[in-house]
Amino acid sequence: MSGESAFIDSLKALAQHPAACGLADDAAVLEIGREAIVLTHDMLVEGVHFLPSADPADVAWKLVATNLSDLAAKGAEPLGVLLGFMLGEDDARFVEGLTEVLEHYGVPLLGGDTSAGGPPRAFGLTGIGRATHRPVPPRGGAQSGDGVYLTGALGAAMLGFEALRDGSDADSTAYRRPMARLAEGLALAPLVSAMMDVSDGLLLDARRMAEASRCSIAIELDRLPLSSAFVAERGQDLAARLFAASGGDDYALLLALPQDIDPVTLSLPSRTRITRVGSLAAGGVSLSLTHAGESVKLPERLGFEHAWNDDRGPSAAPMADRS
Repeated sequence: MSGESAFIDSLKALAQHPAACGLADDAAVLEIGREAIVLTHDMLVEGVHFLPSADPADVAWKLVATNLSDLAAKGAEPLGVLLGFMLGEDDARFVEGLTEVLEHYGVPLLGGDTSAGGPPRAFGLTGIGRATHRPVPPRGGAQSGDGVYLTGALGAAMLGFEALRDGSDADSTAYRRPMARLAEGLALAPLVSAMMDVSDGLLLDARRMAEASRCSIAIELDRLPLSSAFVAERGQDLAARLFAASGGDDYALLLALPQDIDPVTLSLPSRTRITRVGSLAAGGVSLSLTHAGESVKLPERLGFEHAWNDDRGPSAAPMADRS
């Protein structure tokens, strides 16, 4: 057992409660009376999710935003967070960033735990939310004939990572301080058949949606919405689009909409960018790509997955692999 997927599979026998959703989703959905409580937990590890030189305030922001992004994909209203914190040097700066992000989203800190340790340091956060629509949008509810849509744009986060890694003065905001699309998730929850956030790369997350939904997903690479900064830096040819589609850290929302819904007619939050990027079909679980109408071979790397090498420790760590 050496990879993330294999380890999660080994836990499924323990996760029999209906709230666990078979560990096939990014959040648990706990039914309590007439309410559904949405629970999610994410970790950030030094050298894996952020550079050792990262501003602790940025780490705090990203820790909260990534958890709230999971709540957004469930159309959930955040109720609060629990923090797992590893003490270190500049803890005051972390608190500054934590204060900023919690105030930005209007989310309270409810508690948590602290410990000494590291380096490397690791931080965990549990996000707690209240579902605003029933049924809560699953990852695995997509149906044959649905259109596959993406909110937001791809590529800016990986440009930001490269700027930090290389010590350049290019804008790194999208990587350091991602935005959780809570308003979009609330508006889309009653309409979608499936929804999830894009954290590990569009291609990898689209395959996960296909697997959970027992459908095939066809992605049209030439339709992908790319950030203006990414286009200016990397262009928009096939190689650039494959890079953006497998890079990760975009925290866009990936969703399946029934074919009778036209997103142009939807009442979405202002400045929402929603783009059709593919379609779903029956006939087995698969992911396929096209560009300008031509079939494209799947890249070897669809996105980021954690793994462990018995001789060298963590492998495919993004600090080294994302280039």
